[in-house]
Amino acid sequence: MGELNGAGGPYTQRCQTLIEHGIALWDVLESSVRPGSMDADIRRGTEKVNDFDNFFLSHSDVLQVCFNGQKAAQMFRKFHRLESATAAWTTKILPSTSPAYASMPYSEKLRCWRQAINSA
Repeated sequence: MGELNGAGGPYTQRCQTLIEHGIALWDVLESSVRPGSMDADIRRGTEKVNDFDNFFLSHSDVLQVCFNGQKAAQMFRKFHRLESATAAWTTKILPSTSPAYASMPYSEKLRCWRQAINSA
C-alpha cells in the first residue's frame, strides 16, 4: 500500500494514511491453522472469518472490495452471509502480492493494484 498511496512510517501512521485515502484493509480470515506459508496450507475447518456482515452494515459507503488473490476471494464467498444483491459494492480479484506468486512480475502486480485503487 505504501507505493500506492504513500502509506509509510510507523504502523499507526500507515493506518491513518489508508483512512485518509478511504481504504479499509482487512484479512478475510481472522484466524486459521496454516502449517506452511502458502494459502493452500490452510487446514479446512479451522478457518474463522472476520465479521464482514457487521462491517458492511456499519460502512454502507463501501464502493469496492478487492481481494489479494484468488484464495482470499474464495474464502470470502465461502463465509460471507449478506446477499450480494443488497450490496452497493463491487468485487475485484487482484493478483496476490505474495512473493510465492512469482508468475507475474511485481511491476505488473503494482499496476493492477494501482488501477483498482484509482478506479474506486
